[in-house]
Amino acid sequence: MAPDLNVFVSEERIERDESGPLSGRTVAVKDNISTAGVPTTCGSAMLADYVPPYDATAVERVTAAGGTIVGKTNMDEFGMGTTTETSAFGPTRNPVAPDRVPGGSSGGSAAAVAAGEADVALGSDTGGSIRCPAAFCGVVGIKPTYGLVSRYGLVAYANSLEQIGPFASTVEEAALLLDVIAGPDERDGTTRHDATEGQADAHPAEEADYVGAADGNGEGLTVGVPTELVDGAEDGVVEQFEAARSDLEAAGADVREISLPSVEYGVEAYYVIAMSEASSNLARYDGVRYGPSVDVEAGNWNDVFSDVRREGFGDEVKRRILMGTYALSAGYHDKYYRQAQHAREWVKRDFDEAFADVDVIASPTMPTTPFELGETLDDPLKMYLADANTIPANLANLPAISVPAGTANDLPVGVQFVGPAFGEETIIRAASIIED
Repeated sequence: MAPDLNVFVSEERIERDESGPLSGRTVAVKDNISTAGVPTTCGSAMLADYVPPYDATAVERVTAAGGTIVGKTNMDEFGMGTTTETSAFGPTRNPVAPDRVPGGSSGGSAAAVAAGEADVALGSDTGGSIRCPAAFCGVVGIKPTYGLVSRYGLVAYANSLEQIGPFASTVEEAALLLDVIAGPDERDGTTRHDATEGQADAHPAEEADYVGAADGNGEGLTVGVPTELVDGAEDGVVEQFEAARSDLEAAGADVREISLPSVEYGVEAYYVIAMSEASSNLARYDGVRYGPSVDVEAGNWNDVFSDVRREGFGDEVKRRILMGTYALSAGYHDKYYRQAQHAREWVKRDFDEAFADVDVIASPTMPTTPFELGETLDDPLKMYLADANTIPANLANLPAISVPAGTANDLPVGVQFVGPAFGEETIIRAASIIED
């Protein structure tokens, strides 16, 4: 008997009598994306009983396009993790190798697609939370440009970094789901609106053809390979990446080595910024606005507040709140948070300079194959460092895609393509070459 993969937190169906590009397709939704009348737990005991009164914009667009939502998928608590083991509802197993993790934090969504429990899925990506599980489970995952997809209805972890994006078994299917969910939203001020001649409120998705971009044509494509994101990867991962590089060249692409020196500091900058934003965002979980209800007259308010958060949050969430609060505290803000923001600007500048010479940037998605279950739980630093290749795209607010590129020791390996802002068509094109 196959092991229980623990893909879903809840399996309630959401569907409309609509026809559209997703008609006949089933869709799994990460459990930090709001669904009206269906629990949205964020993988946390703190929100175990929370039922949103509204749908996220991405959910509205999926159902309006004819998609049938089949359940809410398991995830690292509040998106904080790389393995989907920090969930209050137990870990998700990798369908390819059930003794391994599926990656995180959107591990349930990737596993749902890999296991055939859903045709496509929605996840969210703060520092690689779509691309990591896509690579570990052998599926396709897209992290869109910040502002391409509405974040309305996404429970906040780190607002300046996260985006909703698609999973699918093929590049074309992922592009189709992206086509459905991308676009402006008056309820989300971060979606991009540029007034152009003869067209007010233009949005990059309105003129894009993401499905048509998956044509497998490499002619005229220039691909940069940053040595900093290849060095240090496992031998088997590098071997598959080099094979993918050969496929790009065979398809007519010009592949050249480049340098992104700032990525050396990407992990440090990311975790200071993400944890600081988490410290602020998660302050609302106090037992009054959200979380288990409390009797505020039962004792000292600070004690009640502390008890609610102690019981409602898991260890990883507590760790990140404490570190973020410390980084923002008086006397340390300039030393840590401000320095992290300077490093973020350096990362953005390096990407801008690179894209003056290349169309896309390629690297292994993850430097390792999937971890064994439990391998990183007692070593959070190992988990944090595993995000080194995916974090830079979030710091620079750029689009990125992970596409399967073979196996190492029978475990999936993914190749990542990062493009310039709103260059989703270009990264989809590059990924389709590897897929073919």
